[in-house]
Amino acid sequence: MQFSEAVTERYSCRAFLPDVVPQAKLEELFALAGKAPSNCNVQPWHTHVVSGAACDAMRAKMAEAIAANPEGNPDFAWSGKFAGAYQERQICAALGLWEKQGVDRKDRAKRDWSWMRNFQFFDAPHAAFIFLPTGFAEELRIAGDVGMYCQTLMLALTDAGLASCPQTSLSFFPEVVREACGVDDSFKLLMGLSFGYPDLSDPANEFRTDRAPLSDTTVFHQ
Repeated sequence: MQFSEAVTERYSCRAFLPDVVPQAKLEELFALAGKAPSNCNVQPWHTHVVSGAACDAMRAKMAEAIAANPEGNPDFAWSGKFAGAYQERQICAALGLWEKQGVDRKDRAKRDWSWMRNFQFFDAPHAAFIFLPTGFAEELRIAGDVGMYCQTLMLALTDAGLASCPQTSLSFFPEVVREACGVDDSFKLLMGLSFGYPDLSDPANEFRTDRAPLSDTTVFHQ
């Protein structure tokens, strides 16, 4: 793809096929993502990727964890609450996705089903968990480095004909992930990313979010 095509085509995929991406291809794409910029070239991201059986095992552990503690215990506090224009965008996105998933806003059970799909990784055969070293946990600028890394990774996946969904929800149970992946507590879990081949027959993957007008987000000075 051309760069502009990859940016335009990338979307948050919410239904995946079971096909596993070959390990060599995974290594190629994650190495490409590692070309992302970072403050002073510190490259603070630490990524653990689960695939196939390991991904299924993690999915099961997540299901057990959220059943026991729906609020989770994330390393980074998260209220999930927005205000003003940000809340409006959040609501529009939720309503648009629910429409494609056949979820009525008033149907709490179906809304819960939609939420739980996050912890099933939307049936993806792969999930990546991105950590920050504890020393960087309070540095918002360093968290921005991880954002640049994740965007680079998602564009690389898109260019390869794959799809992904970035999920802060996958950071709700860091102890589960640390234990399963053999990560010590000197690393804090920032986010997760489900990825693989998209299931294009699922209506959820027809949904695309709108973007705010450029004038709402960007000011040019001359």
